[in-house]
Amino acid sequence: MDELFDLIKVGGSVDIQRTDGRIHSAVVSGINTTTRSVTVEWFERGETKGKEIELDAILALNPDLIPAQPTENVRTLPSKLPAPSRASVAIVPNNKGGSVSTRSTRQSQAAHVLLANQNNLAFSQNGPQTAVAHRAVESMMPPPPAPAPVVAQPAPSVVAPPGGTVTRQSAMNPQGGGAAARRRSNVVKEVERLEKNREERRARQAEIKEEKKALMNMDPGNVNWEFLSMIREFQATLEFRPIRDTDGVEDHQITVCVRKRPLNKKELARKEVDVITVPSKDRIIVHEPKTKVDLTKYLENQNFRFDYAFDDSCDNEKVYKYSAKPLVQTIFEGGMATCFAYGQTGSGKTHTMGGDFQGKTQDCSTGIYAKTARDVFKLLKSPKYRTLDLVVSASFFEIYSGKVFDLLNGKAKLRVLEDGKQQVQLVGLCERSVDSVEEVLKLIQHGNGVRTSGSTSANAHSSRSHAVFQVILRPRASTRLHGKFSLVDLAGNERGADTSSANRQTRMEGAEINKSLLALKECIRALGRKGAHLPFRASKLTQVLRDSFIGEKSKTCMIAMISPGLMSCEHSLNTLRYADRVKELAADPLDAGGKASPTVIDTGTISPLIEEDGQDDDLAQLRSLNEGELSADLYTFHEAVSHLQEMEEDVLDSHKLVLDQIPKWHQACATLLAMTNEVDYDVDAYVQQMEDILAEAGEGFLRLKSKVSVFRAELQAEEEMSRNIKEANPTRNGRLQ
Repeated sequence: MDELFDLIKVGGSVDIQRTDGRIHSAVVSGINTTTRSVTVEWFERGETKGKEIELDAILALNPDLIPAQPTENVRTLPSKLPAPSRASVAIVPNNKGGSVSTRSTRQSQAAHVLLANQNNLAFSQNGPQTAVAHRAVESMMPPPPAPAPVVAQPAPSVVAPPGGTVTRQSAMNPQGGGAAARRRSNVVKEVERLEKNREERRARQAEIKEEKKALMNMDPGNVNWEFLSMIREFQATLEFRPIRDTDGVEDHQITVCVRKRPLNKKELARKEVDVITVPSKDRIIVHEPKTKVDLTKYLENQNFRFDYAFDDSCDNEKVYKYSAKPLVQTIFEGGMATCFAYGQTGSGKTHTMGGDFQGKTQDCSTGIYAKTARDVFKLLKSPKYRTLDLVVSASFFEIYSGKVFDLLNGKAKLRVLEDGKQQVQLVGLCERSVDSVEEVLKLIQHGNGVRTSGSTSANAHSSRSHAVFQVILRPRASTRLHGKFSLVDLAGNERGADTSSANRQTRMEGAEINKSLLALKECIRALGRKGAHLPFRASKLTQVLRDSFIGEKSKTCMIAMISPGLMSCEHSLNTLRYADRVKELAADPLDAGGKASPTVIDTGTISPLIEEDGQDDDLAQLRSLNEGELSADLYTFHEAVSHLQEMEEDVLDSHKLVLDQIPKWHQACATLLAMTNEVDYDVDAYVQQMEDILAEAGEGFLRLKSKVSVFRAELQAEEEMSRNIKEANPTRNGRLQ
């Protein structure tokens, strides 16, 4: 028996058969001679498995382990013995002296060959007595099943050890019958191979079916379980190292970071799949679901890299530490700091900037607004800056559809003008002096309560305006600006896709948001490229924040907010592409073939007459820098919208002028009427003065009527232009990426 175990070596490879019928290779890890078994191991689905198999089963599946029979000890039987049939392997004599031809299976063939080898070995070494004992053991084995007798063919090369068991040695027969037997054997092997492949394929299909069933049971009712499975499989290949509190804060003039929020209650109720993965502190992956023409589902994994990437486990304190906190010291050193929150409505902008929500109540003390104010007052009292004797004040305003409204003064409309030093001034902006963080929180709560909002496909309460909260430092008893920190909560970027809406107001909102975000991107790029032209006149947002993009001490931080749900995947990709372009071009120097003008900003006095031309030039520059995003039709549409906004301002100014003149005309008319009460009043003087009053009033009303008529014609032209854009590109109008 020991020589059987010598056939198998530890560490060797053997074929094994699983309980489900699959046959595959495994590595021998141990041999147990007591139980006549072999222990094997194999690697499957990321883990090592093993089992114990009997020695006979191993030999049956691995006939090549059995050595060939020694030819010198084989007796040739008489040629009159019938040969085995076409598919049989051995002829076993029965009790009546006849022979029965059987079709052997793979295991019975290996067992008979093994016993024949043992008989030959015993006959050659120990003589006939030992061989008789081996034949007795062989006779105890049940013969293989034989469904029907087969007529035997004569074969001259049939050999058998003593005991009567006859085996076929076709390889020793040089006659043509041996070649025919080999041909028949190849056919049988091919049939066995096809059958084995079919069994393996069925086993594989059954295994896949079980896996699908297990995945479906893992999250019952989820229609996107296939995408969920693919995402989890991809995540298993990643090495996660998220941002930690011990990581250092890097100093950048432009910092771009991304924050992923957790799935909210509505998304969990819809069983949405989380398609955002944050494997490291500066990397983010979007698993975009795709479907082929044959309805096969697959993922397109898109990688983005930023300065910082925050996953859904990061709180506002950690986000503030790496984004806005490094900018606080800038304003004490005489610089301008700006922090933008950008993203789809519902992605967490207000949560990050304003503070956590407990139901519908917002805790403003946990937002970036309050944390910035807290650090400002902390540095104000520090020994380093205490000698500056600075005073802190705050303002809060919003920019809606190209107009500026004061949120701390009953949403009063503000005018944006430039002074002789080319400094942008918000005429009438309310600036409140604050002495503590609590006063700042009250201003924030009041301003958020009156901010303009609307409904979009993404959120029932979408921010339709850009909200700008400014913390201003001035020397005591002076109006000179020492430093300013602007915290901007941008409008939801999905509003920028509404340029083809049937509602004019929605179209105007979308066009203004789209234009302002493009202008903001180019202004941040220009901040990173020293000497590049600053297209700040392209939108009201960049116009009022112009001083934040000028100077060596100006620093900017953008926090891009993304939603993790599958339904928000397109908006999240647009947000990431926008943020990626801001940092990508800001980090690289502009080459000689760049489209930006190398003209340095002139700080001298400009004439109001060229301000409109400057706005047109900046808008044209936006188109040249964003040719892939701003088509010719959209550029024309933006020009029309800008012209409409200017005409609207002109009409309103004329209307206000007429209203201011009406009391004067009313008083003149009343005086003339009182003059007619006299008995001898001068009729000629009455008529002359009445004609003058009517001529002046008529001229004012006619001028106003003319402007209103032109404005109506421009509105109709905008309506027609918007309809043409919608028909030309019904799927992607003004989509900002």
